[in-house]
Amino acid sequence: MDVSVKGALTPNAWRAASHLRRSIHSMAWMAWVAAIVVIATLTRNPWYLGLVIASVAFVRRRCAAPSESPHATLLSPVRFSLLVITTAALFNMAMVHVGATVLFTLPPWIPLLGGAWTLEALAYGALNGAALVSLFLGFSVLNRATSVRSLLRLIPRAFYPVAVVTSIAVSFIPTTLQQIEQIREAQAVRGHRLRGVRSWLPLLIPLLEGGMERALQLAEAMTARGFAGGVETRDRWPQMLTLTGFVGLVAGWLLQIVWRQQEAGAALLAFGALLLLTGLWRAGRRHPHTVYRPEQWRARDWLVAVAAGAAALAYLLPLFARETLFYYPYPALSWPAFDWRIGLATLGLLAPALS
Repeated sequence: MDVSVKGALTPNAWRAASHLRRSIHSMAWMAWVAAIVVIATLTRNPWYLGLVIASVAFVRRRCAAPSESPHATLLSPVRFSLLVITTAALFNMAMVHVGATVLFTLPPWIPLLGGAWTLEALAYGALNGAALVSLFLGFSVLNRATSVRSLLRLIPRAFYPVAVVTSIAVSFIPTTLQQIEQIREAQAVRGHRLRGVRSWLPLLIPLLEGGMERALQLAEAMTARGFAGGVETRDRWPQMLTLTGFVGLVAGWLLQIVWRQQEAGAALLAFGALLLLTGLWRAGRRHPHTVYRPEQWRARDWLVAVAAGAAALAYLLPLFARETLFYYPYPALSWPAFDWRIGLATLGLLAPALS
């Protein structure tokens, strides 16, 4: 974790985050987040989504310091969850006028909004918002438990410049939220209160100035360190191999999906993947690097990775009652089905909190 981030945390929060980084490998955290993405993408069953949100919230609670309040920031997880679920529910109810339980009806001459506003549309929109909340909580845990440096090590060396720029862009959001809190506290000391749209102007101007100043300082620092200023090479083989491999992957996928040529498509997919990996490996050799303190893969990392993989496979493979994943409240709201085996596999997301 960078020094600036360390200074922004309380001592208890810093010790908690450091302990999690020492205890769980960043690759295991990535497998855990990948399982959340798979589950949130494949199901809209409220039972399974509730288990995911509860499990991730418990793990997130373990990432926080005992004295840290969940409402300490301007955009806390609780506020964000309520905002997303409410917005998604109202938007879906306003756009989709389908369902048996009509709450009220607007005149049909109103563009987009005219028609019946139903309870089924409200429920399905809330489920979509719950899926987004699970993704937000999962990535917030990843942001707390891993440092930018450890995530950069997982990216192939061929994409190292792009990885650095991407990490800077991702870290801009929490930095901006932190600066909003600092500006708001400074303005509150001066007697300023947020009472309307115009009252936000004393916050937006310092925020814009601070963002521009940080961007200029970062650009000057990266230029002084010679970022992406290496000597150009005439070796075009990595680009050619990578491009050819990508084309092979797309062609093989089309052969299998569109033209139903399973054997030829599988062979072309394997050949394209081989070329793509070879091109990335050759391109990565241009960016040599050393690791000062490599992460150690321990038994607890196997526990997190295997538990996350089991949770994802329960939703991907037809092992259990997969029909329970596809909950659809239309045309009439009904009680969602539940398979206890899929629910038990979903509880594997609690592995980081138990390791």
